[in-house]
Amino acid sequence: MTLAVASNFARPAEDIVARFEAASGHSVRVTTASTGKLYAQIVNGAPFDVLLAADAERPRLLEESGIGVMGTRATYAIGRLYLYSRNASFAGVDCVAQLATLGKRRLAIANPQTAPYGKAALEYLQKTGFLSTVEPQLVYGENISQAFLFVATGNAEIGLVANSQVAMSRMHDATCEWLVPEDRHSPIEQQVILLQKAKTKPAATEFLSFLSGAESRAVLSNYLYGLPQ
Repeated sequence: MTLAVASNFARPAEDIVARFEAASGHSVRVTTASTGKLYAQIVNGAPFDVLLAADAERPRLLEESGIGVMGTRATYAIGRLYLYSRNASFAGVDCVAQLATLGKRRLAIANPQTAPYGKAALEYLQKTGFLSTVEPQLVYGENISQAFLFVATGNAEIGLVANSQVAMSRMHDATCEWLVPEDRHSPIEQQVILLQKAKTKPAATEFLSFLSGAESRAVLSNYLYGLPQ
């Protein structure tokens, strides 16, 4: 089967797929990109069987258009936004306060047009009034993985990234960090949907069941995602 995976979920997906392949004997091919890019590829006929999105909007649109299978759309994880820096100039300071005095230092976020975490970051900046201050210094990653890479490599001094990325990074040595409260932006509800071409494909339907099972939920917890009820 072929699995389209939002960039923020690449590493957890690897773990879940490895467990699924071992348990089922099926083989899974994974493609990762921003949710917006994956959605555009699917609408244009890309041969994916299942989409693991970083939002609820694109799976809903696929369901409404008939490209996704009605009744298979479900929330598999709840994402969290994280303010994060590895830059020495932020050591020992209040991360949030620095957004008001960013100066010429760069703030990385994912592209809000295609990446749900980027959309959430922009909402947070708008809601808190920081956007007018930081907008000239924003650098946009094509997806949340690239936004995180900008911060990790020093190409941006600070970033609004995914909580799970910081949790799984080997370069976690943050100089300042802050988990953004969930009420500061729209929920990052990550949904899965089965696509029509795989409606009768056993590997795809079995994967959906596996994704909601105990092994997958343990992986989600390990990467600090919120679990759906």
